[in-house]
Amino acid sequence: MPAGSFVAILLAAGESTRMGQMKALLDWEGTSLINYQVSTLLDAGIAEVIMVLGYESEAIQKEVVPYDRLRCVVNHAYREGKTTSIKLGLSAVDEASPHGVMFLNVDQPRKTDTIAMLMECHHDSSAQITIPTYHQKGGHPIIFDSILIPELLCVNEETFGLKHITDAYSKQTQRVEVDDSSVLWDLNTPDQYNEVHGT
Repeated sequence: MPAGSFVAILLAAGESTRMGQMKALLDWEGTSLINYQVSTLLDAGIAEVIMVLGYESEAIQKEVVPYDRLRCVVNHAYREGKTTSIKLGLSAVDEASPHGVMFLNVDQPRKTDTIAMLMECHHDSSAQITIPTYHQKGGHPIIFDSILIPELLCVNEETFGLKHITDAYSKQTQRVEVDDSSVLWDLNTPDQYNEVHGT
């Protein structure tokens, strides 16, 4: 993996209970949400996307357009919490450490330019964590320096997953203000989806 590269871990293992249907298969800009997410990440310059599936994994895999820089892993323990998917995704990262690891949920569609800018900001800084903000409110995706991978592999539900790491490294975190409200989007319910769909 080349120096300065980034890996994205796309979390898509949940049951989408609040949405009432599979979020990954929702329509988004003429394709499914999962395909939009993968293509946007790759177009932004991500070296590899590791997609973590769980519930209805076969149905989602049939929908996903294959890419050379996309790998799918299936979390059979997804009901035990999101941290199981985080750790499974991290365990699939190539041994040649990337410059940073980006986390994004399938229900958080983001723009190519914003993703690319965040990677550039992280690469050009000494920060160990990069978080986008809109009107000073923190959003996603969050980028972690590869030096934090061993600690990320120890996250658990009891300590609130990634929040435990961002809290511990708050002084080593840069918050990048962006003119892009989509960094705050979380499409958990039909109302949230309908509010921003087509924006």
